[in-house]
Amino acid sequence: MNTDEHGETSKAPLRRGVSRGVSILDLVLRVIAVVGTLASAIAMGTTNQTLPFFTQFIWFKARYSDFPAFTFFVVANSIVSAYLILSLPLSIVHIISSRAKYSRLILILSDAAMLALVTAAASAAAAIVYLAHKGSARANWFAICQQFDSFCERTSGSLIGSFAAMVLLILLILVSAISLARR
Repeated sequence: MNTDEHGETSKAPLRRGVSRGVSILDLVLRVIAVVGTLASAIAMGTTNQTLPFFTQFIWFKARYSDFPAFTFFVVANSIVSAYLILSLPLSIVHIISSRAKYSRLILILSDAAMLALVTAAASAAAAIVYLAHKGSARANWFAICQQFDSFCERTSGSLIGSFAAMVLLILLILVSAISLARR
């Protein structure tokens, strides 16, 4: 047991263990967030449904690319997913060397920017999904989910991963801030 000049035990090994645990938590949260954003982008990007109208010769088709907010959602979730994948090696470095504080600060700022991006995309897509389900009598927009039920189910489901990624990014920012504050 290490003691200092006053006879108190040293807390350095305990501090290193806690820092390593926080770094492992950071890595796990990043991996889960990658899964959420990537699954959301794939689910939304592959969403389409075609329905016949009166005859077999006239078809109505609903695709995610018909809605700019859904396209923004796919692009934003893809960007956030790519960022999270690229940040994984840095997170591994933090497990090995817990003294890296400037890279933690960079991660906090980058995570905050990605949080803003995924929040904007999920919010825009959620507004369109709401309109698809409920419509708007004032704007003469009809609810399309009674006809395009599969399309609406997939778009609604893709929002779950994105909102989960938002929560995980908030937790990542808090974990990194706690890790920096401990130094």
